[in-house]
Order: sequence, then structure tokens, then C-alpha cells
Amino acid sequence: MKYAFNQISLYQYILIIFETQVGIGVLSLPRDLAKTGGSDGWISIVLGWILSILVSLVVIQVMNKNPESTIFELLTQYFGKWVGKGLSVFWILYAAYAASVVMFSTVYLVKLWIVPGMREVILMLLFIIPIYIITKHGIRVIGLFAEFVLLISLWMPFLLLYALKDTHWLFLLPIGKDGLYPILSTVKSTILSFLGFEMAFILYPFLKDKKSASKGIVIANSLSMMIFVMVTVISFVRFSPDEINDYVYPTLNLLKLIQLPFLERLEIIFLCVYLFTLFMTIIPYLYAAVLGASQLFGKQDHRTMLRVVMCLWFILPFFFLPSGSQINDMGKSWGMAGTYFAYVLPIILWIYGWLFHPARKEQKQ
Repeated sequence: MKYAFNQISLYQYILIIFETQVGIGVLSLPRDLAKTGGSDGWISIVLGWILSILVSLVVIQVMNKNPESTIFELLTQYFGKWVGKGLSVFWILYAAYAASVVMFSTVYLVKLWIVPGMREVILMLLFIIPIYIITKHGIRVIGLFAEFVLLISLWMPFLLLYALKDTHWLFLLPIGKDGLYPILSTVKSTILSFLGFEMAFILYPFLKDKKSASKGIVIANSLSMMIFVMVTVISFVRFSPDEINDYVYPTLNLLKLIQLPFLERLEIIFLCVYLFTLFMTIIPYLYAAVLGASQLFGKQDHRTMLRVVMCLWFILPFFFLPSGSQINDMGKSWGMAGTYFAYVLPIILWIYGWLFHPARKEQKQ
């Protein structure tokens, strides 16, 4: 039990995966689905959910054979020192890139919707401070932060339900009007939104109740699916099929339509609180990257690597500041990388482990 000092409960395990998945996808997913799937795009979410659950269970099966190892230690055990470390470098870069994409997206969102006059460097510094404080304390504090984020976010789904006023449910009909192909082709758009379940590769060794890992990851994926379907369906019935394509973040535009007698600019308040959920997408990926880099160099303390990443994030806006279209392209490339690291790699490891593990046990005997 080498991670016994830093264990997380099943509840925290579920919340970390769920909040990592929800992140930025809730804000932009309806538009992405409407582009290719039209009003049937919500069906693709259900198909993406089924796919993510199947691959998630494969991840758990892989980790069941190596309960005390993270993905980085596992790769070395399976493929040897040099190949394993080479694959670990790619996984670390993937996690660091995912955290960076969400970080830049968060800075862009806040500047666009809340403080258009503020410099990006200042925003980056303001976000780096809390992210560093939480990440440096390890997975146990990240689990506690995930519980806090849930508590302050419970009112958000009910607020979106208020947007159902003056909706047109006929926008969803007829279901399947364009056939099966647009629905299946739109599943690619849901891959980015369901990314986050691969965090089980990192979380599993820290999980106290490992027997419930499969149940926990199914619950996390299912919660994400329900939120995605709710937000997408509300957007589809509130905006016309053509109108929704005009909005980059339809969820925030939904909130602009809600009129309360005692409150204006509801979307700003929503986004300010939602920042914590965005942090819960950044932090697990960031922790995975710095933990992997530390293990790669044989270091026990991940904080040194964390400080290096924080410095790079602060310096980067002085040299590279992505525009909205560039952030969108970065998100697509993250989704493409995610298909390999989150969907393809677990299957390869499962097949390899199924062939390799019995042979290794025989050699030990």
C-alpha cells in the first residue's frame, strides 16, 4: 500500500472523473453536435456514453492486474525500461497538453464574457495561484476540492431548467430524419466531452475501495451523460436548428435569456462559479502530468515539476496567445490525441496484459 497515505474514497473518485469530463464541453457541446448531427445530435451523446463506459471498464480491468501501479509504472512493467519510459513521455505530454488547452480556454472565456479589458497574463497568474495550491498537496486534497466544487455547483442544472420557458419541442422532430450516418459521424464530437475517464489510470492506485472501481467509473460516465443530454436538449428546443450554430457557447447564451427581477447578467455569475468546475478539469490532468514526470525522473515529490509547469504557463502568454479559432483547433487536436490515449491504448494494454500477465506469473513460479 505505497499510496495509503494519500487515499481517496469512492465518492471522491467518482467526482474527480465526472468533473474532469464535464469541464469545457458543457459550454460548447450543443453547437458542435448541431453542426454535424442537427437536432439528432443528442442521440450521439448516448452512443458516446456507451463507448466510454466500455473502454472505461477495460481501463479498470487493466488496473485490476496492477493495483498499486499508475499508468507510468505499468508501461515500464509491460514494455521494459526504455519503451515504457518512451510511452510514458507521450502520456505525460498528452496530459500536460489537455491541461494547457483547458487553461487557455478558461482565460479566453473569462476575458470574453467577464473582463474584456484585462490582460491575459494577469488572468493566467490569478488562475495559476489556486491551481498550484490545490495540485501541490496531491490527490487527497484534489478529492476534497472535487467535493467542494459539487456543493457550490448543485444549483446550476436547476437554473438551466428555468430556460425551458418558451421552448419549441417540435425542433427535435422528426427523430432520425437525416438517417443514421449523421448521428454516427457526430459521435466523434462527443469523444472530447467524455475524455476524463482515462484519469482512472492515475486514480486507481489511490482508491481505497478498489473493488468498486468499475461501479464508480460507470456512475461518473453516466452523470456526465445526463448533464450533456440535458444541456444539449434544452439548447436544441430553445434555439432553432439554424440559430444554435451562431453561438460559440450556447449554454451561456441560454442564460442570457433568463430574466430575473432581482438579477441581471446571470451568465456572468454562472461563469464565475463555473470557473471552479473548469479548474477541476485542469487540475487532474496537470497532476497526472507532473506525477508522471516525477516518477520518470525517480523523484518522490511532484512539486518541483509542478513549479516548472506553472512558470511555463505564466511565461507562455508573453510569446504565444491563442485566438478563439486557435483554441478551437487545439481542442480538436486534444480530442484526436484522446482517441489514442483514452480509447485505443487501454484496449492495447488489456490485450497485451491478457497475453503477458499469465506468462509473467509462470516465470515467477
